[in-house]
Amino acid sequence: MPDMSASASLAMTHLVSLAKEVDEDKVTPGVLGFIVFAVMALAVWGLMKSMSRHMNRVDFTEAPDPEAGQAEPEGSAESAAAGKKPSGKS
Repeated sequence: MPDMSASASLAMTHLVSLAKEVDEDKVTPGVLGFIVFAVMALAVWGLMKSMSRHMNRVDFTEAPDPEAGQAEPEGSAESAAAGKKPSGKS
């Protein structure tokens, strides 16, 4: 196994020498970073457009219950009057 540690140290010396050549002030994301950012921006734009389209299809007004108007129990007016809170004045 001594040959593996020797190859690892040789690889490290090559990487360290390459790292010394890079100017830290000039490191940029490059073309690949721009492409990834552009693809993500297009994906978000597409999702927002799709969400807007789906939200426009939603009907927010609630339809009245057809059974509620027909099946009024007898004495519902009396029970509604009994359910009112007293005003506190006698």
